[in-house]
This record gives sequence, structure tokens and C-alpha cells, in this order.
Amino acid sequence: MSGMTAEVAIACGCELGEGPQWHAASERLYWCDILGPRLHWLAPASGATGHHELDRMVSLAAPLEDGGLLLVGEDRLVRFDPQGGHARTFCDFEADNPSTRSNDARVDRHGSLWLSSMGKGAEPGAGSLYRLHRGELTRLRTGLTIPNAICFSPGGEAAWFTDTPSGVVMRWALDREGWPLGEPAPWADVSAQPGNPDGAVVDADGHLWLALWGAGRVVRLDPKGREVDAIALPTSQPSCPAFGGERLERLYITTAREGMDEARRREEPDAGHLFVADPGVPGLAEPALRLA
Repeated sequence: MSGMTAEVAIACGCELGEGPQWHAASERLYWCDILGPRLHWLAPASGATGHHELDRMVSLAAPLEDGGLLLVGEDRLVRFDPQGGHARTFCDFEADNPSTRSNDARVDRHGSLWLSSMGKGAEPGAGSLYRLHRGELTRLRTGLTIPNAICFSPGGEAAWFTDTPSGVVMRWALDREGWPLGEPAPWADVSAQPGNPDGAVVDADGHLWLALWGAGRVVRLDPKGREVDAIALPTSQPSCPAFGGERLERLYITTAREGMDEARRREEPDAGHLFVADPGVPGLAEPALRLA
């Protein structure tokens, strides 16, 4: 294993950075501060950056086919125009349960959105996993605590996810339409090493890059779930990686300072910033979300 390090891309100081997503049409990377609540963006080619203040917690801004965004929020999914700042509710999301919020999410190879919920206090079993397919929301799984690591194989024949406290990444076989087949199976057990599995993304070689919350590492796992490389960060709470840039050649990593006392924040001054690394392998172009 070569071992790499990540450097600060933007000193954004997120309380809970999450949901990095490359938008090819606008050549921007978007990411969220769930607890901000705030939506950040970066245009790597020019170095321009900015953010939008939000009125509720949001964990992902998924690119839509029409160029807009779909914000995955704590109680609803919202169509958002990043140019004019206009927002319009698309549908409710666990709006009848004020104790939950959205968490990890990612668009699959069919242009459908997998998204998850969790208890605002990480209450055991309060979370669920969903799929938004052509505008219809279907619940796939319940009884999860902190759903994470949602990502998909290059050919779309499998999905991965984890329930973070379990320490185990699951693999779920998918049919030709991207729906799960049978039950998910354990794929990678990282419970014996420092940190807990958080967000993940798949590269062009079909390897999975997994953030280990609490360990300050993003590990690269081969198709059999074995660690073959890693990126070290100077802060302990990486939350999710995403490939970005014109050739998807850079790996951006969100981090968090949530739960850190003042002493620890002084020890980790870069906590909450957006990081970037050169992983040596490109990512996969992710489809825009189709709502119909």
C-alpha cells in the first residue's frame, strides 16, 4: 500500500460536513453542512466557492437532469435552483416523524436516488433506507441506526451500504432495474480496526473508498473487501469521499467537528474542512437524477 495524505481544499469549518457530489454540467462540487444548515460549492477550475444558507438540515444536493438540484432534507425533498436560490418542495420525507432526519444518499447507475434516514440523536433502529425511482419513493429497509456508505458497482449489479455502529459494509445484489435482490450480505468487516464506516464511493476500477469516522482515514477496498490503500487526514472525523474535477481525478473528502469539545477542536484545527487527495485512479461519472 502506498499511503497518501489529503490536504485542505476549502477551509469551510463545517460542523457536520457530508454529501460531497460532483455536478458535471456546472463543473462544481457541492457538499452540505448538515447542522449548519448550509450548502457549499466549489468550482475547482476557477477556484470560485460559495454557499447557500438553508432553513432545514440537508445531507445531499443531487444533480437533476434539468440542471437544478434536489436537496435531500430532514423532512422533505426539495427542488432547488442554485442560480436564483428558488426552492420548491418535491415530496415529504418522513415528515410525520420529527425525530429523524436524512443522512447518506447517492444516485445509482439508473439515475435513481438511494437515500436514508436516522434519528437526530442516533437512536438505535430509528433509520431506514429508501429508493426514489422515477419520482416514487420506496422504503427498502428499516431498523437501521446510522445508514451510510451508499454506493454502486460500475455495472450497476450491486449496491453497498453500512449501518455505521455495526462496523460491517454490506453488499446487495441488484436486478437490471436497480432493485435489490434477496437480502444483503456482509462484504467487509472493519469493526476490528480504529474508526467506524461512514460514507463511501466507488472508483473506475470497481474499488470502494470508505471513510473511517474517528480514525482520520479513507481506505480503498478491493472487490473482495480487502484494504489495498489508504488516505490519511490530519483530522479524525472524515465523513464521505467523492470524485470530482474535469476527469474525476481528484478525491474530495468532507469532515466534521461535531461532538468535539474545545480542547479537541484546538488539537484538530482543520476539523470540518473539505479535503482533497490525488488517489491515482479516476472515479466514475454518476448519472443525473431522473424524477420521471
